[in-house]
Amino acid sequence: MVRFILGLVGFLLMFVPEVAFGQVSKPDVIRALRVRERIRLDGLLNEAAWQQAEHISNFTQRELNEGAPATEWTEVAVLYDDANLYVGVWCYDSEPERIVAEEMRRDFSYRSEDNFKLILDTYHDGRNGYLFVTNPNGARFDALVQDNGQSINRAWDGVWDVKTRITPEGWFAEFRIPFSTLKFYRRRQQVWGINFERNIRRKREQVLWQGWSRNFRLEQVSHAGTLVGIEIVGKVTLVELKPYGTSGTEARPGHNITWVNRAGFDVNYLITPAVKFNFTVNTDFAQVESDRIRVNLTRFSLFYPEKREFFLEGSSYFSFSLGGGVQPFYSRRIGLAPDRSTIPILGGVRVLGKTGRTTLGAMSIQTARKDTIPSTNYTVFRVKRDVGKESSIGFIGVGKFQPGRQNVVYGVDFLYSTSRFMGSRRLVFGAALAQSYTSDRPDRIGAAYRLFLEYPNDRVDFQIYWNRADGSFNPETGFLRRKNFQKVGAELRFKPRPAFLPWIQRLVFKPFEFDYYIDENTGRLQSFSSEFRPFGFTTRSGEMFEANIQREAEYLTEDFEIFEGQVISAGEYWFTRYELQFRTFSGRRCHAFFLVNWGDFYRGQRTRWFVRGTWKLNRHVSISSDFSENRISLPGGEFAVHEIGGRIDLAASPDLFGSVFGQWNNEDKTILLNFRMNWIPTPGTNFYFVVNQAVDTAGKRWKSTQTTVLTKLIWRFVI
Repeated sequence: MVRFILGLVGFLLMFVPEVAFGQVSKPDVIRALRVRERIRLDGLLNEAAWQQAEHISNFTQRELNEGAPATEWTEVAVLYDDANLYVGVWCYDSEPERIVAEEMRRDFSYRSEDNFKLILDTYHDGRNGYLFVTNPNGARFDALVQDNGQSINRAWDGVWDVKTRITPEGWFAEFRIPFSTLKFYRRRQQVWGINFERNIRRKREQVLWQGWSRNFRLEQVSHAGTLVGIEIVGKVTLVELKPYGTSGTEARPGHNITWVNRAGFDVNYLITPAVKFNFTVNTDFAQVESDRIRVNLTRFSLFYPEKREFFLEGSSYFSFSLGGGVQPFYSRRIGLAPDRSTIPILGGVRVLGKTGRTTLGAMSIQTARKDTIPSTNYTVFRVKRDVGKESSIGFIGVGKFQPGRQNVVYGVDFLYSTSRFMGSRRLVFGAALAQSYTSDRPDRIGAAYRLFLEYPNDRVDFQIYWNRADGSFNPETGFLRRKNFQKVGAELRFKPRPAFLPWIQRLVFKPFEFDYYIDENTGRLQSFSSEFRPFGFTTRSGEMFEANIQREAEYLTEDFEIFEGQVISAGEYWFTRYELQFRTFSGRRCHAFFLVNWGDFYRGQRTRWFVRGTWKLNRHVSISSDFSENRISLPGGEFAVHEIGGRIDLAASPDLFGSVFGQWNNEDKTILLNFRMNWIPTPGTNFYFVVNQAVDTAGKRWKSTQTTVLTKLIWRFVI
């Protein structure tokens, strides 16, 4: 296997015509200017300090013309005072009336907008960073970046602010980022990594200050420039108190109205500027956004992402993937019963941070007793040690402790990563091993493994991997899509950019992609899926098309009920399927995505349609909807699965926004409606008003089955 992998990689590199040029543009250092005057955050950038500060303007195209100068002028300057870092941005534009800016809400979809992105590598380790994004309307997005872009926690919400202005010269932004939002080493003279990216959406032009090769992204902070000049003269400490209160009602026909009143608080304390301690009491796990319910037409569990704020904040610190749908830690196991009802959280503690070359995450949560579920302690510990410039080795321990019963998972992982392979290409390989121990099972010990190799570059993208989870592996605080399997998989994509086709940005050919699952007990096929893409492309104007041929197989050891009385008999099944996809450019006010997939399905046929459309009326209102149909014909009969979703996003300002989301499918026959309004009076403080409505559509007359009205206030105090 090793010889095969190395031989295949070497063969591929023979056909890679990429030029290994540098992505350093001088100057690659920017100096922050200390200010004592008050900086008014208004997007005007008219204080004298902004003119006195050092400006950088040497931006280079990554797209559409790699290495070419930017077509629009951009300048950046940095200021700081005792409490805050300020970043000023001048995005000049020769056609300001054509600026694309349609959103205002927090955590907006910035990929379809004109935007400006900045990343701060406060440890200056070339691995970790804080990402901040805004658009000309002043919408905000942020994320935590780890492992040089391998892990991105988009759910993190930091305390920071930005104001913008659009003028006849272009648009301008003024960021204010409190030092207390960031983690960094305790040194008087700070040296940080920093980089900037501007996207001019109508031109599909992307320009970066440093690291502008198409093989890399802004999130790969190993190619960032350097920020100097910051002197921390005072002691950066923070004691942050965040009390919350939730109040509301829940009504169901035939039941008394249930009143919901709950309060609690979090305390955040910076032990050092690089390590944060969190203490929580009566933790708030009220979800303000509904899951998208999906109809499961497979034999295996569906994965739903975490949506609860407490767990989202530090999720990247505990990431440990074993591939193949296997995770030793999955935070949705905490505080949620198997029927998805809420289990009260009594409290917990958490420590997140970095010291030297070691990144640490530790958390312990205690849940209350509910019905037959005893009070349970959940503890997770994750530590990673930097190795070399971009690699790491780590350990994880996850425990679920109940009276007289314990379930524990422990594992180690190794990652080798370089962004300078053969000049300026990326190469990643790694391994992970985990064992589980369950005190009351005859097969107490189980194990899971992972090996992988990736060559994720612009013109050639290749990966190969092997995963295994034996029948005894039991991560009760994790996620296990299937058990008792070995999986071998690989994918290869060629993405040339033909100069003789001026309207094409890139072609995409996929010679192969496959996943082969083997049953550990029998050694027989468990599942197989593969895809061959003979043709695909993306245009310079942003449209996408692809045509795929798929070959799949399933071996059923027992009869499988796929949908309402439709049973597929045990046996081995092979089928061939065909697929077309088309997407219009998302930077337009109206854009759409279309997919059709048809062909064999077990002993019958299946045709799947999916269509999604979005209409951005203006920066205050956006409407989107989607519809999918799975029409399946089997020897036992024919049936169709319909799923419908719709969403209206509303925004009065970047600090006051909301949404209406609805969904329905013909298996549950229930309409689920979610209305959410979010007001941010000051950064770090949030008020929510939420209405959830369930309507049963199974009978001749629709009837309400549950109505929940909820208000929640999270207030932030700094002591």
